[in-house]
Amino acid sequence: MKLTLERAQELNKDAVTQENLILHSWNVCYAMGAMARRFGADAEHWMAVGYLHDFDYERWPDEHLQHTEQPLLDAGVEPADVRAILSHGWGICTDVKPETDMEKSLFTVDELTGIIQACARMRPNGLADLELKSFMKKFKDKKFAAKCSRDTIRTGCELLGMEVSEVAGICIEGMKPHAAQLGLLGTQNETVCATAE
Repeated sequence: MKLTLERAQELNKDAVTQENLILHSWNVCYAMGAMARRFGADAEHWMAVGYLHDFDYERWPDEHLQHTEQPLLDAGVEPADVRAILSHGWGICTDVKPETDMEKSLFTVDELTGIIQACARMRPNGLADLELKSFMKKFKDKKFAAKCSRDTIRTGCELLGMEVSEVAGICIEGMKPHAAQLGLLGTQNETVCATAE
């Protein structure tokens, strides 16, 4: 049965409880939806896989993706979806190479959304007016969001046959409508909220 976003949330409910990891799951989820639309694929399906991608990370950060395959298969997740999740750790913690558009997209946006999130958090209006040129400037600055691997992102984009700027633009636009949920309304709005309280 095809993985739905609702089912992905059920599976992650007890596995992913830390707020930063939940936010990351949503970031990747919305970026994956945008990538699915780019490829004419089922957006909700890709979003569900994106939301579920770090299923075992909170419990086993040093053994990431080593405790994912069997539990998800046992829970009824399709083998192809489990493979996609495993492939986002290719060359890092698994040897599952991304082959489909969904797998290549997940491999790429996992790190990419981290930089988008960091960019948006610094801006007065957050994601709302984040332009691609501003993102690319930060992308080229290796000290900014240094934990997000530029090499992984570039490798993913090469697999997709796309430029970093193209993928980033798709992900930014996919995440923008969900800025409030993602906590990316910007520093100006944070100030307003604090004042209101």
